[in-house]
Amino acid sequence: MFFNGYGYHGASFEQTYRCYPASFIEKPQIESGDKIIMPPSALDRLASLHIDYPMLFELRNNAASRTSHCGVLEFIAEEGMIYMPYWMMENMLLQEGDIVQVKNVTLPKGTYVKLQPHTKDFLDISNPKAILETTLRNFSCLTTGDSIMVAYNNKKYYIDIVETKPSNAISIIETDCEVDFAPPLDYKEPEKPVQSSTSNPAAQVEEAPAEEPKFNPFTGAGRRLDGKPASVKPIPASSSASKEKRPVAANAAGQSASPSSSQGPSRQTQGKLVFGSSANRTPKDPAKEPAKESKPEQPQKEEPKFLPFSGKKYSLKG
Repeated sequence: MFFNGYGYHGASFEQTYRCYPASFIEKPQIESGDKIIMPPSALDRLASLHIDYPMLFELRNNAASRTSHCGVLEFIAEEGMIYMPYWMMENMLLQEGDIVQVKNVTLPKGTYVKLQPHTKDFLDISNPKAILETTLRNFSCLTTGDSIMVAYNNKKYYIDIVETKPSNAISIIETDCEVDFAPPLDYKEPEKPVQSSTSNPAAQVEEAPAEEPKFNPFTGAGRRLDGKPASVKPIPASSSASKEKRPVAANAAGQSASPSSSQGPSRQTQGKLVFGSSANRTPKDPAKEPAKESKPEQPQKEEPKFLPFSGKKYSLKG
């Protein structure tokens, strides 16, 4: 059977064409979808066949063993030629003027699709779900292994079709399809710190944790309020072993002293300031003190007690 000099065989549509990008026909809108432009003779052949609508086609590049699927937008191309989106030509490894085989097919409606962006920039869009839904309205079918192009804000984002159900090629026209996202291709998980290990595990020596310095109160130098130099020099804080020995030495030296006087030096040698102790107080020189005690104390005058009705009497007669 022939239509305008081009042969179509069998009860199905199958023909070879030379493919060209959409820029050759000044139809830039087809770059945002998966529809191609075919010659009018293809429409005549398709109209005579009992095919399912919408019209879906299988594109095959036999030279590179690449296959994809698409829809049709118009039948206005020159005979023997078709125009298709440039991103679709890149998926099929086609150049301008290469031969591509076009075959009419029927695809099941999709129920699930898994997408994987090429870069993390697509996830930085404020609402990527809405952008993706708007873009997929221009698509009629999806094929596992293809990379679709999403144009947004003067930038092109490429997304791989990782998985489709119920088959490797599905129709997405008037269907509810579950969409899942895989991590972007340039996504890298944060590296965990690797613990360094030596070849000889027996030679590893566990370092003892360094002891934190304990808080020692009242270890500074003491200062008298009267400006005189302190009689006891401050002893610097040392290890815990030396601290335990100091009270013993202080007690041995002050055995003859009274219990109250022996406790004072032992506390002072530890570098502590004890309030209320009379050990550090130096006796005052009695010669320098003024002779206040020699003066007899004058007896204090008793205040007159309150006596009621002790005033003068006055008569009203005068």
